[in-house]
This record gives sequence, C-alpha cells and structure tokens, in this order.
Amino acid sequence: MSCSYAEGLSAYENKGKLGEPETFDSKEELARKIRLLSQWIEESKHVVLHTGAGISTSAGIPDFRGPNGVWTLEKKGIKPKINISFDDAVPTPTHMAITELVKQNKVHYIVSQNIDGLHLRSGLSRKHLAELHGNMYVDQCNKCDRQFVRKTATHSVGQKNLHISCPYQGYRPCRGTLHDTILDWEHNLPQKDINLGDYNSSIADLSICLGTTLQINPSGMLPTYTKKYNQGKLVICNLSSTKHDKKADLLIRGYVDDILSGVMKHLNLPIPEYNEKQDPSRTQDRPYQVEWTQQQSDVLKVKRNYEAKMRDNKKRKLSLKNKTDDEDEICDNKKREATKKKKKEFWFRFFLGSPPPPPPPLPKLVFRIC
Repeated sequence: MSCSYAEGLSAYENKGKLGEPETFDSKEELARKIRLLSQWIEESKHVVLHTGAGISTSAGIPDFRGPNGVWTLEKKGIKPKINISFDDAVPTPTHMAITELVKQNKVHYIVSQNIDGLHLRSGLSRKHLAELHGNMYVDQCNKCDRQFVRKTATHSVGQKNLHISCPYQGYRPCRGTLHDTILDWEHNLPQKDINLGDYNSSIADLSICLGTTLQINPSGMLPTYTKKYNQGKLVICNLSSTKHDKKADLLIRGYVDDILSGVMKHLNLPIPEYNEKQDPSRTQDRPYQVEWTQQQSDVLKVKRNYEAKMRDNKKRKLSLKNKTDDEDEICDNKKREATKKKKKEFWFRFFLGSPPPPPPPLPKLVFRIC
C-alpha cells in the first residue's frame, strides 16, 4: 500500500503542508459547478486531467497529506491502519469515468502523480497517460528503456535493480535487466512523461486537477501552463486548499467520485464497471508480456502541436506589442503637438503681451441661380 511505498522512500523533511482542513460545497453549489464544468468540457478542444492521490482513496488507498494521510499521521507519530493491498484495490468510478471520457474524445490527456497503477488497470491507453512518479505495476529495462507490465505490484522502491533479464524479443537480445519505476525524492522525472505533460498542458484550453494539492514540482506547476501559454481555464477539484487556488477559474470542493459521476450524467455517458479482461496486469499468462513503453512518435507528434502553438503565441504577442507601440506613437505625437502649441503661445505672450488673435471666420458665399 501507500504506507509501504512511503516507508521505502529515503528520509526527506520537506513534504509540504500536511493535514489541511477539508471543506465541502453545498449540494446546490456543487450541482451548479458540475453543470458549468460539464459545459466547459463540451466546449473545449483539448482537455487535460491532472490526477493525484485523492482519486484513489475510495479504492482504500490512503492519500499522503490529507487529515488522515500517511505523512500527516506519520508526523503525529501514528501508524496508519491499512486493510487492503495494491493488488486487492480496483479502479474507482473516477478512474473508469476518465477512461470513458478519453474513449469518447472528451478528455485528451492524463498527467498523473499516482504510483498505484489504477489508471493502467482501468484500461487507459499508454499514449494518453504520463506517469510522472512511476507505477507499481511497471518495470523498466536499464539498457533499452522499454517498460513492461507486472502481474502484481512491486515491493521495490527507488529504481532498484531487480536482476530480471529484459523480456524484449527483438532481432537481437537486449541483455539489459529490469528495475522498478518508482521514483525516490531526488530522482529525475522520466523525460518522455514530463515532456508530454508539459506539451499537453501548454496546448490545453482546459486543465482539470482531481484530488491533488499541487505541492510537488514540477508536476504541480503543469496545470498553470494552460493559463500561461494558451489563455485556457483551470479547474481544481479538491477537498482541501491547494497551491494554485487563486489562479483557478473554478474551485470545486467535493468528492471526485461525485464530481465525475455528475459530469458523466450531464454528458449522457455511462461509467463502465471495472473489467479484469481489460486490465493488462490480469490478462497476462506470465509477467512482462505486455509492453508499456512511452512511444517517441507520440512525444514528437504532441511536440509539433506545442511548437506550432508557441509560434502562434509569439506572433500574437508581437502583434499586440506593435499595436501598443503604434498607440504610444500616436499619443507621443499628440503630446508633441500640444507642447509646440504651448511654446508658441508663451513666446507670443513674451514679445507681444498676448497670444495672436484667432483668424477671422471665412465669409459665407451665397450662390444664386438666375
């Protein structure tokens, strides 16, 4: 469970704010916000979800910084009581709703900080998912960097060598060995995943944060790129306050299962039940039959869209700058004309005692037709 994962990490003091109080929107307010969120999803062209530990608590997996989170209790000297393992936990209604939203092209990418593997087990495709902190159900080759799905959750943390030969069956044997993908505090984030998270967040016109306090960087900053680079909307769905609440266009205080259930109802979409036949960790006869590698072609495709968006932003900013410069120049010209007029009046007063009289009006000409 998340307790064994937390115990496997190296000692680290700065774990962020712990035990922040939880608040709930009223029933009427929650319904209004869910309707608005559903409308924004329908209207948006590129929707990105940012998921944290809060979406897995209903599966029996505790979060880390909530009132009863692993690190919150640890700080109080209390050991959490856990009655479920990673292998016994199954994807929540939120996980299954996300998979359906991606399938229906309502949501286009998921950036997850979770290591519980429930996105994978819900049937979500790898090309729609960036896993920034690793996956308990995925091991990686230290030579070819390919990733493979396990049948059970790993007990290893910190990218340790498992002394298992790479199962890749290609033209030539890889001869590498597998290690777990779970990051420790000081490890670098997987490059392909963080790049995809960065690119997708920057081109999104709607970013939705689900069950995360956004305290860990750089993953916590990614949702803000939607506003910074694409003037998009930011929605935060979390029971406790987050680092970027002031930047959000919409704050929803409620359980993510209730929020996603309401969204699916408004979009007239079903929430599918968890099916072991769509779970890659359950459909294998033996471990590592299913590959889970992030494809470079997917990275390059999104990168091209990102670069095109950045070029458009640069042109827009340049156009705004030129427009501002033109307006400034017109304003400067008016100021110069006013200054000349004042100087002219001053010298007339100095030499003649008064400004020159205004020119007499022109006589009106009357034409008569004879």
